[in-house]
Amino acid sequence: MEPLTSETWTDALKLYEWVCTFVGVAAREHDEWWLDAGAIMRLETQDPRGWESIDPYDGEEERREDPLFPWLDTPSTSADAERCRALVSELPRASVPSLLILLAVRPLSALSLLPGGEGCGSERDSRAEVLLSRFPEGTRFYTNLGWKDGRSDVRRPSALGSNPFSGYDWDAGLIAVNEDEVAVFWNFQNL
Repeated sequence: MEPLTSETWTDALKLYEWVCTFVGVAAREHDEWWLDAGAIMRLETQDPRGWESIDPYDGEEERREDPLFPWLDTPSTSADAERCRALVSELPRASVPSLLILLAVRPLSALSLLPGGEGCGSERDSRAEVLLSRFPEGTRFYTNLGWKDGRSDVRRPSALGSNPFSGYDWDAGLIAVNEDEVAVFWNFQNL
């Protein structure tokens, strides 16, 4: 794998080129990392490395009408953090590449795009690995999906059991947290 640079990160983000997936990274400023995740969701932060982010709603009418769109609510207090904590579960690092790929597809077509699935491409796998490489060992990962390992219910991704953070029919996310950075990857779909 190539060394992680702004250019390799930007190329890896092409994984989300044709879907409605939000990607933001921020410096970790709080012991309660949910406050940093909420700031990312509210677009109050910038990537600490100056690298590319993805906001599929930038300039869209829905965002002009509601600055929080597509999020239903974003954590900004300790009580919010407690509420959000109940909506996610931690997952092992080994499951993260599969989840990053799942966030790059429409939920009803996702099976063929997961590692080992029909139509799976090494380019897709490589991009997921590049994204993961930004987050060193010791990073903790959380998702709002009922995801236990890289194979959990992948035949029906829309039925993974999701705790929604938006008003969409299905939203799925990954939050990465370490001592230095917090990242939010989130896919929004109407089925």
